[in-house]
Amino acid sequence: PLEPGHLFLIDSGAHIGGGTTDDTRTVAVGTVDAESRRAYTLVLKGHIGAARQVIPDGSNGSALDALARAPLWNAGLNYDHGTGHGVGAWLCVHEGPFSIAERGSRTFTGEPLRDGAVSSIEPGYYKAGWGGVRIENLYVYRTVEPDGSSRKFLRLEPITWIPFDPDLIDDTLLNDDERTWIADYHQGCVERLSPLLPEMERYELQALIG
Repeated sequence: PLEPGHLFLIDSGAHIGGGTTDDTRTVAVGTVDAESRRAYTLVLKGHIGAARQVIPDGSNGSALDALARAPLWNAGLNYDHGTGHGVGAWLCVHEGPFSIAERGSRTFTGEPLRDGAVSSIEPGYYKAGWGGVRIENLYVYRTVEPDGSSRKFLRLEPITWIPFDPDLIDDTLLNDDERTWIADYHQGCVERLSPLLPEMERYELQALIG
């Protein structure tokens, strides 16, 4: 049973309309302790690190995997699953032709990332007898050509718009770039979700993310 101070992790997904969703959020039940907020924020930092990184076109997923794990590694922590996978449209939720994981630890880790592919980013942290944290969004890879570069690169464009739980974010662990990324993402949530919500829920959404 969920009790005050617990974390509630829900990994959800469905075939809806023109595509398939796969999204995970962890939320606080009541007031949580500092350990929970620290763990959540480290996972969020890893998520942001992978999600905002531009990578050369044709790179494999191991580079993004390392970025997602780095904040946890620096704290002596890790997780025992992959960081991301392809997602089909009314097909398999876990789908190739690539995988975001430590090289050789999962099928397809050596396959290149390409423009137009949909991928999850889902770092986490789990501790026996305590619980776990996971934050998962879906992104689509888009080709970009940075100024002055003769090569094509890829950036991740979010297609999941679900706010993060502000009660679980320890702002002292974030840098300015991470704070900006969260603020921009939450503004995107407001712009996309508000027209779909009743007035009271629009107010609650805005109040949730400040």
